[in-house]
Amino acid sequence: MSAATIDRRLKIIRGEAFGTRRQKRPLNRIRRLVAVRTFADWEDVRPGFMEVDLVTHSGPKAVGSFVHTLVLTDVASGWTECIALPVREQALIVEAIKAVRVRPFPLLGLDTDNDSAFMNDTLWDYCKECELVFTRSRAYRKNDQAWVEQKNERSSEN
Repeated sequence: MSAATIDRRLKIIRGEAFGTRRQKRPLNRIRRLVAVRTFADWEDVRPGFMEVDLVTHSGPKAVGSFVHTLVLTDVASGWTECIALPVREQALIVEAIKAVRVRPFPLLGLDTDNDSAFMNDTLWDYCKECELVFTRSRAYRKNDQAWVEQKNERSSEN
């Protein structure tokens, strides 16, 4: 009996034993609502448009409790704010953004990656409520967030 025949005959048994395979998750609703901004779209930008990212300080293994740093970098000036977070949680991210909203200049917009910590109703509603421009980078394109990624590399070296 060939391997293909065995697979065909065992298909039903495997389905009962292991369940169905997980289907690829469709893009969530927020990802469809948030506009994409690439590295080339930052032409005439004013201070107040921030690229946002999370840095995990877990060491070589992401096991147990560890601190996360929310990094906000202004695209026009390079000003960077770093806020330590005890957990990766959307309400804490909004609270941290509220804390840095007015220093050293008013916050005008946020550009995040596609992380679920950012692509959620909590941050979407906050940006709408405060009339902030909310954009995201393309998936797996670190160049789209070059300013904040540059700061992340420096902070992870220390």
